[in-house]
Amino acid sequence: MLRYLFFFLLLFPSQIVLAQLTIIVEQLPEATPALDAIYIAGDFQGWNPNDPAYQLTKNAEGLHEITFEPQTGNIAFKFTRGSWENTEGNAAGQFLPNRTFNYSGNATTIRVTIASWEDVSGTANSTAAENVHILDDDFPINALNRTRRIWIYLPPDYAQTNKKYPVLYLQDGQNAFDAATSFSGEWQVDESLNRLFEAGDYGCIVVAIDNGQAHRIDEYTPWPNPEYGGGEGDEYLSFIVNELKPVIDANYHTLSSREFTGIMGSSLGGLISHFGFVEYPTVFGKAGIFSPSYWFSDNVYSHTATIEKAADSKIYLLGGQNESATLVAHINRMEAVLKAEGFAATEIKKVIHPDGAHSEWYWAREFSAAYEWLFGDLNFTTSTALTPRLTIRIFPNPTDSLLHIEGLPNGVNYQVEIVSLQGQPLKRMPMNQSAIALDFLPSGFYIVKVWAGNQVVFSERVMVNR
Repeated sequence: MLRYLFFFLLLFPSQIVLAQLTIIVEQLPEATPALDAIYIAGDFQGWNPNDPAYQLTKNAEGLHEITFEPQTGNIAFKFTRGSWENTEGNAAGQFLPNRTFNYSGNATTIRVTIASWEDVSGTANSTAAENVHILDDDFPINALNRTRRIWIYLPPDYAQTNKKYPVLYLQDGQNAFDAATSFSGEWQVDESLNRLFEAGDYGCIVVAIDNGQAHRIDEYTPWPNPEYGGGEGDEYLSFIVNELKPVIDANYHTLSSREFTGIMGSSLGGLISHFGFVEYPTVFGKAGIFSPSYWFSDNVYSHTATIEKAADSKIYLLGGQNESATLVAHINRMEAVLKAEGFAATEIKKVIHPDGAHSEWYWAREFSAAYEWLFGDLNFTTSTALTPRLTIRIFPNPTDSLLHIEGLPNGVNYQVEIVSLQGQPLKRMPMNQSAIALDFLPSGFYIVKVWAGNQVVFSERVMVNR
């Protein structure tokens, strides 16, 4: 029998070749760095932008190509040079939606062209609104010995009132507000919230945390996957809850209790946001879970099934039928687990769109609806002060050494406190004149607080630039 099989293999070798997809890149942008490797990332490998198994190699023609075995049906993918900061762009050097291809399962070769790289020839113009700021470029994640850029969006009336606001913590901060920093398009969170505010929305503070690029899979996954690794989600969530949130609550006008605090993300960012919602029910009362990567570990279901549900929780589950063959089934399974744990129908909103794709354009389109369902029914009448704030002005900002403050009522003994963006008090001093000397500070961002007795009457982020 083995002899016959041997002769069969010799006579018909093509019969044992597995069906594969070959992609050949016929042309690269002229500005492609000569030493950079080219990778393909897609829904068939967890959207890892620098997976060694999906690095393209040069063929006999000198062209970059790759051969692999994806799932049959629609696949989505993009090319990178090793990170989402170095992803391909369109002909104008700007955001390019995910490529798609309907793979039949047969041996197939397709040829493509990469028009540009976003970081080499993309737009340098920021699209972030004026009420979006960088809180810190290097906020420490102590448990992981890393730092991270943190963005903050403040409602349009933030400087005019002493209102306190709900807070939404958002993953993949590069993509939240600014096309110039996004790795695959922006969510337009600032534009959406500004439009809603003009239409009568109360307002919300958004804190967006950049992903860790090469550490994204590790930080956004509470449990390791046999193929993709991961498992630093506990440390990452602890950072948000125990390091970042206290700084936000101490330095901004927030409603810090759980019913006013939400967490949101997409894909693996949706997975870690779900975990945060379940793991910290006394911190997060709301969760926006977009296109979640529940496939990464079945532990997400068993873990959710062990929670002690807190009262008045809301979770928004979003997915598209074009994302993968299993995503909708995973969302339906999670919905059943949540209902079994006592979530009422009014606490779960499941939205599935036939055209929904695993892409920023889809999440940007659906952000407003998710936000309105999560935050639109909050009662602010007993929890917020709505009186106008004193008209206080601090200038110049940025400054090289001196700050001036105008608008403080006379006859009060004020003190000025300088605080780091991490919340560490640096100096507190009597304010005998309207000028504050900051020549003892190195260049960077700080919070300046003005105290009257035991009450903060004014605070503002300032930049010292020498």
